[in-house]
Amino acid sequence: MQPETQQPEEQDYTKPVAYDTEGRPLYLRPAEDQQQSAQESTNQTIHVTRPFDPAAPQLTPEVQAKYEASRKQYPNLNLSEGEYIISAVRRHPIGLVPIFGFVGLMLVLLIGAIPFYESFRSSASNPGGLPSVLVVSVLALLLGTLFVIGGLIATYVYIQNRFYLTNESVIQEIQLSLFSKHEQTVSLSNIEDASYRQENIIQQLFNYGSIRLSTQGDETTYRFNYVTNPKKQIALLNNAVEAFKNGRPVANIDND
Repeated sequence: MQPETQQPEEQDYTKPVAYDTEGRPLYLRPAEDQQQSAQESTNQTIHVTRPFDPAAPQLTPEVQAKYEASRKQYPNLNLSEGEYIISAVRRHPIGLVPIFGFVGLMLVLLIGAIPFYESFRSSASNPGGLPSVLVVSVLALLLGTLFVIGGLIATYVYIQNRFYLTNESVIQEIQLSLFSKHEQTVSLSNIEDASYRQENIIQQLFNYGSIRLSTQGDETTYRFNYVTNPKKQIALLNNAVEAFKNGRPVANIDND
């Protein structure tokens, strides 16, 4: 009969094995626990806290004055602190010619239709079965009024489409109808390419055209048509983008 071998007692690492000079307990840790602790300290994630109420940027008196003037002149825009308008681009008046031309043509046709109807009615074999000239004149007046109102609405929608260049971004106000409007804002840091086009002799003679912006990442394209002096506006925009990306102040240039 072989003697039983004694199993080594399992070390209790929860009890101190000694005390330092100040009376604090010292514990023994196995090698595998030390390796695991070292690995955990290597994979530690450092969390950086952000201030709940960050300090406002320090603005120079000149920038502050431009910011206040832009807010007062363009109260409809949502400008950030220190952001001011460099250029406000409106559509060229030539875009109103088709609107006024159509309304004017309809009014001429309605006015000319009254004597024509009167002549037609007098030559008819049974004029009593046709509406009187007075009734037709009233109907023509009502239709003319509707055309004029429609022209005024189209004019309002046209001129409400605007394009703003600030020292931080490009803001485009898009008016689709009398009650449909939205705003697009693109940071100057996201603009990758800006160009303009004048496609025919009429646009060159009257100095208007379209400008096009493309952005980085999602490759979104923004267009604005009937721009007055598009070459100048693109030059201002490219200069502003270059200055913004290089950390230089963006100059404020008055419009003509």
